[in-house]
Amino acid sequence: MEVVKSPLEMQNIALNLKKAGKRIGFVPTMGYLHEGHLSLVRRAKQENDVVVVSIFVNPLQFGKNEDLDRYPRDFERDCSLCEREKVDYIFYPSASDMYPEDFKTYVEVKDLPDVLCGKFRPGHFRGVTTVVLKLFNIVQPDNAYFGEKDYQQLKIIQRMVKDLNVPVNVIGCPIVREPDGLAMSSRNKYLSEEERKSAVFISKALFQVKETFERGERDVNKLKDMGINILKQAPLIREIQYFEVVHPESLEPKEIAESSDVVAVAVYIGNTRLIDNIRL
Repeated sequence: MEVVKSPLEMQNIALNLKKAGKRIGFVPTMGYLHEGHLSLVRRAKQENDVVVVSIFVNPLQFGKNEDLDRYPRDFERDCSLCEREKVDYIFYPSASDMYPEDFKTYVEVKDLPDVLCGKFRPGHFRGVTTVVLKLFNIVQPDNAYFGEKDYQQLKIIQRMVKDLNVPVNVIGCPIVREPDGLAMSSRNKYLSEEERKSAVFISKALFQVKETFERGERDVNKLKDMGINILKQAPLIREIQYFEVVHPESLEPKEIAESSDVVAVAVYIGNTRLIDNIRL
């Protein structure tokens, strides 16, 4: 396994691999890897000749009072996990390499970022699409793997790739959950023991709503009320930012729920913002 820090060096390696006819699978991450990330790596290994994992905490996607400085980092641990999974390259650039002082170009998808997380994190998805397009240009992947936990992010990146004719297959992979149902996230590390117990109510609410839908309930207001009432039982959830049923592609809120719609939620537990979703 090789660690590459220079964008130009990584790009040259990738272009040479492509010339040699190799298929490149790419897993972009912000590090502090967990089983969710590793499930993406394993899928990339199955479907490609070479696997690249990027580790880059992207400052462009963090707002003013968000957790950029305290976002969990442990590069040595990440390296040993990647080595164990037989990753070929880790791309580990610095912020100054990705965004030199004279950096002036940003990528913005319209409409899709106006709902759900984008409503509460202005500029966040502009930061995501800008860094992802840069990473695609550097790593030159055939296939790129993203977790469905960040469902809105996945849809925005797929739209960007379609609209800008980027020759990459963007593949969404299932959410990986803890045994009690909590979606795996690097931010789970922030939770105290008591907060961790409250966090389980997020998936509990989603599973209950899905079960009720499967029993025949289609009224979105009733489904949402049920989910919100379950979340309100969690003693340490201090804010429910949203609990929505949305169309799986347009992300527009629904009034009548249908199969394949997505139930999406964002809450604050203490100072930690957690998101999750489930497909009906």
